[in-house]
Amino acid sequence: MLTVIAEIRTRPGQHHRQAVLDEFAKIVPVVLKEEGCHGYAPLVDHAAGVSFQATAPDSIMMVERWESVAHLEAHLQTPHMKAWSEAVKGNVLETHIRILEAGL
Repeated sequence: MLTVIAEIRTRPGQHHRQAVLDEFAKIVPVVLKEEGCHGYAPLVDHAAGVSFQATAPDSIMMVERWESVAHLEAHLQTPHMKAWSEAVKGNVLETHIRILEAGL
């Protein structure tokens, strides 16, 4: 099982991040039905008000669980992901993807 963490940096301004989240809301139920998907959730910073917290108000962290890299690659080629990418391209600056496995 793989955990994917994708940091999606949006253009500055709450409306850009919200536009990307709105597009995620449309596809999350579809993605969760894909073969090999065991989790797919966009997360944003919680205003915890603690000094040790790092925040990025213009970022969305996607936490995904996939059975394999092949499942992840198939996901990225689906029509709904291609449509999502097209819909958010004006709001997203860059994406950094980490593919992780259990360390223990």
